[in-house]
Amino acid sequence: MDALEMLLTRRSVKSYWPDRMPDAELIEKVIEAGTFAPSGRGKQSALIVAITQQAVRDELSAINAQILGTTSDPFYGAPVALLVLADSTSPTHRDDGALVMGNLLNAAHAVGLGACWIHRARETFETERGQQLLRDWGISDHYVGIGYCVMGYGNKTPRPATPRKADYVHYIR
Repeated sequence: MDALEMLLTRRSVKSYWPDRMPDAELIEKVIEAGTFAPSGRGKQSALIVAITQQAVRDELSAINAQILGTTSDPFYGAPVALLVLADSTSPTHRDDGALVMGNLLNAAHAVGLGACWIHRARETFETERGQQLLRDWGISDHYVGIGYCVMGYGNKTPRPATPRKADYVHYIR
């Protein structure tokens, strides 16, 4: 599929086969695409933490669920969570992290995986347990959560795209 078709057909996947872990090669391709996202002044303020260890994935999902106020799995059963953090000392850290997230989502679709952006990473890593995880992983406390790109093999066909809103684009000619 060409790049435009890939961008137009990507959908958020919200149901996964939790026991079908993607091959490491596919995960690495998605991660590599994330590292090529644009960043302010080329500073690359974002950082990707690849989580494939079930216990860590489950703990982060549980913290996320608690913040959300639910007991269900906000990661939708996805076996992989790519956590995007960004260095808060960079004035463009949120934008840089969002661009990494976009690249990860699009790359996952390009290699045949489903993916979804999950919020509440900022809140997760503001908790004492989140701060402890960063310390355990050797990550500076300057880093803040941007989002999780959860991914894996979807077990349902995503819905077709909804029509784009009529006033989505304004032309100034």
